[in-house]
Amino acid sequence: RNAEAGQESKAALDEQFEAQRTVFIQCDVTDQEQLKGAFKKVIEHFGRLDIVVNNAGVNNEKDWESTIQTNLTSVIRGTYLGLEYMRKGNGGDGGVIINISSLAGLMPAAFQPVYCATKHGVIGFTRSIAVTANMENYGVRLNTICPGFVNTPILQSIDKEENMGQYFSYKDEIKNMMQFYGVMDPSIIAEGLITIIEDDTLNGEVMKITASQGIHFQQYGQTSFTSSKR
Repeated sequence: RNAEAGQESKAALDEQFEAQRTVFIQCDVTDQEQLKGAFKKVIEHFGRLDIVVNNAGVNNEKDWESTIQTNLTSVIRGTYLGLEYMRKGNGGDGGVIINISSLAGLMPAAFQPVYCATKHGVIGFTRSIAVTANMENYGVRLNTICPGFVNTPILQSIDKEENMGQYFSYKDEIKNMMQFYGVMDPSIIAEGLITIIEDDTLNGEVMKITASQGIHFQQYGQTSFTSSKR
């Protein structure tokens, strides 16, 4: 949504690559028409779609409906839009969709219950649609990344009453957790992202990235019964 930051990123990329190789599109992912329009503009500019990363996220326990809209509803919508353009049965060439969750999607998060719920939802949705994609031969892989604390502006929301609401008085407890678990540089998340993009054996996986263990995967038991393809 931040046009200034987007243009700065675009300018930095233009210094390394040819200008036409990147495009910045301002978009509020909670606005269905804007999100559809962003996908359309990508197709118009590049002629095809290969990779989707649903990464937009907020932490707002006070306006918790907006947190659900951004963190979960928009991820679902972005996934379905990506599948619409990429799945082979619909004329696409296949591809990969990566939905960004959080370690809060794998465990309780005291004082951030709605944020935690949305991140659990991202994992459940992505793992489920990945099974569907495999059974239906979409040619699209879907995976999730669950980082711990990362040095991005979302961490600043913990200090704001307008974000934390009734949990604002517990901000120091959350900061103590951040200090205990460590805060990572975004570059390690990018490293995990590239791993998923390049390894075409990964589908339905949940990648965890922590300061103590680096990049590793969540281990699950046997998946539930799935019928054979129609």
